Amino acid sequence: MKVDNRIELVKGDITKLEVDAVVNAANKSLKGGGGVDGAIHRAAGPILHEQCMMIINKMGGELPVGEAAITQAGNMPCKYVIHTVGPIWRGGNKGEDRFLIKAYRSSLQLAVDFGLKTVAFPNISTGIYGFPKDKAAEIAVNEVNRFLSENNFIEKVIFCCFEDDNYELYRNLIESK
Repeated sequence: MKVDNRIELVKGDITKLEVDAVVNAANKSLKGGGGVDGAIHRAAGPILHEQCMMIINKMGGELPVGEAAITQAGNMPCKYVIHTVGPIWRGGNKGEDRFLIKAYRSSLQLAVDFGLKTVAFPNISTGIYGFPKDKAAEIAVNEVNRFLSENNFIEKVIFCCFEDDNYELYRNLIESK
């Protein structure tokens, strides 16, 4: 399957992108943490934490793995943050692929539901959650490509890689399709 021309790859800081929404690789509590999650919380400011706590209170304490929720973006140049919880890698036999696919799909569907045309994704689950980077990149590109083939509403999806190795994985994957 050819990669949709609405998919773009950039190397940089996702908190600086001027898009409708950035996706946050969040933890279940939506309290912020390390990596991209911590960077997004720091860049957005206290409104993000307040809105995340309202979501968590409504959800009964946590956002399930593979699900997505949306907040305003606070001090960031984007309009919204879509928070999704990717799976923790446990060897590959605990449904990790299925949950990562669900995280991308639920994030994209939420973007459509809110009328968002441009969305940027980080490398979900590849940091402290330990998902193999090459496998995660393949799932990300394939699932976004599949979603875009079924939906014309979203105009651009950006994969934003902070590290060189992730950028090269995505670049090679996109060029080979």
